[in-house]
Amino acid sequence: MTKLHDLIAARIATSGPITLADYMADALTHPTLGYYATRDPLGTSGDFTTAPEISQMFGELIGLSLAQAWLDQGQPSKFALAELGPGRGTLMADILRATRSVAGFNDAAQVHFVETSPTLRKEQATRVTNATWHDNITTLPDMPLYLVANEFFDALPIRQFHRDANGWRDVQVGAQGEELVAGLSAPAHIALLDHRLDDTKTGDFVEHCPALPAITQNIAQRIANHGGAALIIDYGDWHSLGDTLQALQNHAPVDPFANAGDADITAHVDFEAIATNSSPAKYTRLTPQGVFLERLGITQRAQTLATHLRDTALDQHIAAHRRLTHPSEMGSLFKVLGLYPNGAPPPAGLEP
Repeated sequence: MTKLHDLIAARIATSGPITLADYMADALTHPTLGYYATRDPLGTSGDFTTAPEISQMFGELIGLSLAQAWLDQGQPSKFALAELGPGRGTLMADILRATRSVAGFNDAAQVHFVETSPTLRKEQATRVTNATWHDNITTLPDMPLYLVANEFFDALPIRQFHRDANGWRDVQVGAQGEELVAGLSAPAHIALLDHRLDDTKTGDFVEHCPALPAITQNIAQRIANHGGAALIIDYGDWHSLGDTLQALQNHAPVDPFANAGDADITAHVDFEAIATNSSPAKYTRLTPQGVFLERLGITQRAQTLATHLRDTALDQHIAAHRRLTHPSEMGSLFKVLGLYPNGAPPPAGLEP
């Protein structure tokens, strides 16, 4: 048992079961005991690996897509180049390196990171100089916004609902002896799920991310007001259906409730919810990551990089290209949704 487990168990003993969203918020972002506050979770020595850590090609192509959007919108002389949940800063470092060849882009860019983890902020500072850090998106400057969110929304706390013959039951976290376990509330009418009655049946699970609407609306309003573009990359689908809660520790699945604060907990992203909350900006067609990267030229870039590689390095490079793009790897599971202003072209690699 962890210290955070004991703290949550004491809370439940005093006040009763808590929502899954409340449990995830504590497990991931408790200021001293939460998962992200206490470690660097990335890489072979961590719990999971993201696309920027797999290959430089991912960040390079993201950068060129954002740079093309900047060119398409008249090359504003100052803009916020922002990343939500920037990990170690690897993605932004690759973006900035790739866009050096785009005249004026890096000079106009002001880098902003939305990051709450002190540990990860230190990592980011070693890779990207002159960045400004924010605890949340609301303090980003009022200027054109070119933003990337790679595996950010999947880590936001969710509520989970189970449909039965009497209505929706909220999945809650309670205690059974010394263990934390998931259970169900009494059935109730949940107004925010009225639109899901036609495409669900008894026994189905639906997930809802409470923080998603406000974050998406903030991004969309900034882009509509000042210009810019957003690339949202994550695993999930058009809308939520099924129990997708998962926890990883040492790159292997674990019980999300077993050791609070010691495992990464995520859920699939409901991209329909992002699109629904994207007004007054426009949103693109939801596109598989593999298709998006191929449209941006990842195979040609991979071939160029391969000319300088031999033996194990070449094998690893080929495996990285496959992992990012192949439908059986990240190519189909991960999706890309773009936001952009009315009257502007969609970001490169995406369709309206």
